[in-house]
Amino acid sequence: MLACIATILEIPIEELPRPAPDEDPATGWTIPRWLGGLGLGLVPIADSESFSWPGPWIARVETSSPGEFRHVVMYGVPSGMVWDPAGPSPSAGGSIVQGFLLAAADIALAMPVQPSAPVTTGTVEAICVASSAGEPVKLLTTVNALPGRGLEGDRHVLGTGTFPSGKPGSALTLIEGEVCDSFDPPLRPDEHRRNLVTRGIDLNGLVGRQFTIGDVRCRGMRLCEPCTVVDGYARRPVLRALVHRGGLRADILTEGEIRVGEQVQPIPDAGRKR
Repeated sequence: MLACIATILEIPIEELPRPAPDEDPATGWTIPRWLGGLGLGLVPIADSESFSWPGPWIARVETSSPGEFRHVVMYGVPSGMVWDPAGPSPSAGGSIVQGFLLAAADIALAMPVQPSAPVTTGTVEAICVASSAGEPVKLLTTVNALPGRGLEGDRHVLGTGTFPSGKPGSALTLIEGEVCDSFDPPLRPDEHRRNLVTRGIDLNGLVGRQFTIGDVRCRGMRLCEPCTVVDGYARRPVLRALVHRGGLRADILTEGEIRVGEQVQPIPDAGRKR
């Protein structure tokens, strides 16, 4: 449990206090009081087996030995395991018997610092559409962008994707080519399943900001965090490596044509919308 908390908070485990030998870290006094000093709490999850969250949470997993448990870090919607302190081998098997979410006691005080707007202009490196969930990705050189809907011919427009269409942030997905290249072998379009691959611009910095792709105006809505779906398409463990690097979900605000090689740049005077 302590290792999972340290991993989620991105701090050395040595900074956490040590509970008494017979004390449950989740329900005892030591860890909850220490977290309270940070304005945080460890919240039990009512239905942990079916729980999904677009961020990290802790699952208590039953081991092969009766009455013994281990804790792992879960991530995504739907959720998958991104880290097991016991290492890769013990992770196979076992059912989730309890879950905990590390949450802010007062969310207004815990709003994360927003990244600065990108200072560089990027380019569209690839355009990727698929007619439905699971269908092969088609690479295009040009595509029509439909306001509030998505890219013409794509599953987000047709309502045939894994996730619902028409919701804010569901029209367009983007990922950085630099992130794709960081994998060995590089992450392919049929693995990441994002609509646009960009290069030269920090997509995380476009959350809450308007930007243009050529003449098409868009608004970054939220990070396109990974989940077990991307692991399934990739058929290799990529979920953990894509945390906070999975790209951007955006709305399309104006109609137009997007082409490979088009510039991607923020609109400095459009204001910031959370």
